[in-house]
Amino acid sequence: MSLLHRIVALAVLAAPMSAYAAEKQEALTLLRPDAVFDGETAVLHKGWAVLVRGNRIEAAGPGIAAPAEASVIDLPGTTLMPGMIEGHSHLFLHPYNETPWDDQVLHESVALRTARATVHARVTLMAGFTTVRDLGTEGAGYADVGLKQAIEQGIVPGPRMLVATRAIVAPGAYGPRGFEPGTVTPLGAEEAGGPALVDAVRRQIAAGADLVKVYADYRWGPGEPSRPTFTEGELKAAVEAAHSAGRQVVAHASTAEGMRRAIAAGVDTIEHGDEGTTEVFAAMKAKGIGFCPTLAAGDAIARYRGWNGASPVPASVQEGFDALARARKAGVAICMGGDVGVYAHGDNAREAEMMVKAGMTPGEVAIAATSGNARMFGIGGKLGAVKPGLLADLVAVEGNPLVDIAVIRKVALVMKDGVLWKGPVER
Repeated sequence: MSLLHRIVALAVLAAPMSAYAAEKQEALTLLRPDAVFDGETAVLHKGWAVLVRGNRIEAAGPGIAAPAEASVIDLPGTTLMPGMIEGHSHLFLHPYNETPWDDQVLHESVALRTARATVHARVTLMAGFTTVRDLGTEGAGYADVGLKQAIEQGIVPGPRMLVATRAIVAPGAYGPRGFEPGTVTPLGAEEAGGPALVDAVRRQIAAGADLVKVYADYRWGPGEPSRPTFTEGELKAAVEAAHSAGRQVVAHASTAEGMRRAIAAGVDTIEHGDEGTTEVFAAMKAKGIGFCPTLAAGDAIARYRGWNGASPVPASVQEGFDALARARKAGVAICMGGDVGVYAHGDNAREAEMMVKAGMTPGEVAIAATSGNARMFGIGGKLGAVKPGLLADLVAVEGNPLVDIAVIRKVALVMKDGVLWKGPVER
């Protein structure tokens, strides 16, 4: 019987998942793929097996025998690897060619958006992404905190979540727009500036934010280019407040000046960075700031506007490729995160494929999506690699992702926290 025919989807929605997880708490499972990608080196380990006890990896390597009490899962034709980590997600958004961003923020209720987000969480997990850094609800308030809790409590299936809650923008610098001046309208983030910016940081942390997202630049008016929105001093105060609370700071920044101010303020990662210069990326490298280029979002938006993928590449797409090349040349650590939500959840592999198209090797991208993101996000001691002691977030894909990154779309097994969500029947 082929592997495809032996893959079964567990009926995770038909029974309480918390009970299922409890049953698996101390279970022993031996996973036997063709090979293992450990998440840290671009080397395929042929003949390795992985033993999972409860929710942690107990052993990984060659010649591991199955204990008498262990279940065995054979995975012929597959590579076992760490659960992938999506570095830039918006679970409360859905593709803009379905509903424009403004209409999602203005006309979709939080209840509707939360219901849809539960589906996005499930398909993300089933696509092999067992952790997401979710960078703002875009007008859905603190609903990401509730979704994270629902996943942790086993109410709905989904990835581990690092949440940014509302995100923070300078007053007047975000949307939706186009209404009578002075009219209060729903916004896609929390407005704050000056001393109130620090209060907003603390308020969001108190509400459950795992990290803080600030918009270092944006468009002040329709048709205008992006320009800096916060002063360097404002950003420094926000970063100091967040770091004092043990939270990382993520900066949306596309302009060289917005990036420069964010770097000087000491943020932890910069998202987009299309106009980043050689000097800007050198400064990022010097400070150990990570870069998330979000190529797939730019590609998706270009296609929504009519591009069919043929040459010539739109300037907006090429700009992203060029920025990534400059960042790599400077030695900046690269995050794998596509701004998914602009395009469909579950299609997270799209960013990995774009990164290869932009010049990275499949191995570099696979490492970025696992141990690289884990280290960058401060969770490297728990996730991102296949080695004893780490949490058992594991994925099996059909083929070798170190040669062809597209095989991460062919997910044969998903295990999160030692619980099997997708895969062959155990024996």
